[in-house]
Amino acid sequence: MTSIHSLAALAAAVLLSASAAVSAQVTVDAPWVRATVPQQQATGAFMRLTAARDLRLVAARSSVARTTEVHEMAMQGQMMRMRQVPELALPKGRAVALVPGGYHIMLIDLKRPLSAGEQVAITLVFANGQGKRSEQLVQAPVRPLGAAAP
Repeated sequence: MTSIHSLAALAAAVLLSASAAVSAQVTVDAPWVRATVPQQQATGAFMRLTAARDLRLVAARSSVARTTEVHEMAMQGQMMRMRQVPELALPKGRAVALVPGGYHIMLIDLKRPLSAGEQVAITLVFANGQGKRSEQLVQAPVRPLGAAAP
């Protein structure tokens, strides 16, 4: 009887881990973070996201910053303004670019300067149409301060 319970528990664990893996289904291309100078308190993270089904990017977090937000830069009249957005739609099969001057991840209140060549772990949080959340860890290399998008 114990082996049946163990088998059932194992099957449940496999199904749960499979559903978590299936629920993310986001391809992350060319992630990177802009390097900082001493005393700089914020920087941006950029990448291209392609979802296998309709999802929304609803949050992000990283251990290098006390606050991590999804932001948008947009023209308002003659001024470029940056603001936090509550979510970013990721339509099925369509690449959504997080780039300087557009949508991006802001790493705010940095705990330390970020140097070119190091890696920054960023956890992206996605939600489906029913609000079920899933997470995906991204390792983003830090690129030099003046670097353009790859």
